[in-house]
Amino acid sequence: MLTTELLHTVDLMVVCLCADWCGTCRDYQAPFEQMQAQFPGARFLWIDVEDQSELVDPITVENFPTLLIARRDQAHFFGTVTPHMETLQRLIRTQLAPDANALPPEKDRDGLAKRLWEQKS
Repeated sequence: MLTTELLHTVDLMVVCLCADWCGTCRDYQAPFEQMQAQFPGARFLWIDVEDQSELVDPITVENFPTLLIARRDQAHFFGTVTPHMETLQRLIRTQLAPDANALPPEKDRDGLAKRLWEQKS
């Protein structure tokens, strides 16, 4: 079980990689941003992969929405998800657990996490 203290102190970054032309992304954006209230210790970022391509490159996002969840600049989850708030809540809670594992190193994905962490800190 997560304590209230843990919800407020974890250095967790939750990034949605989407595109403005994607209807699913447009529908997902407001609920995604509202999730910040449930996880005040996490940093939520909405990144348009076309408008911010210089930041996202060399990552190619082919399916939306794609989430990157990282503790600081270390990726813990990266992949396409169903655009349901329950799915997002479950993923975040899993990554907030003290025993949550990071993903194996991957240069491009980890580079994106690092750039995003440094840009928004």
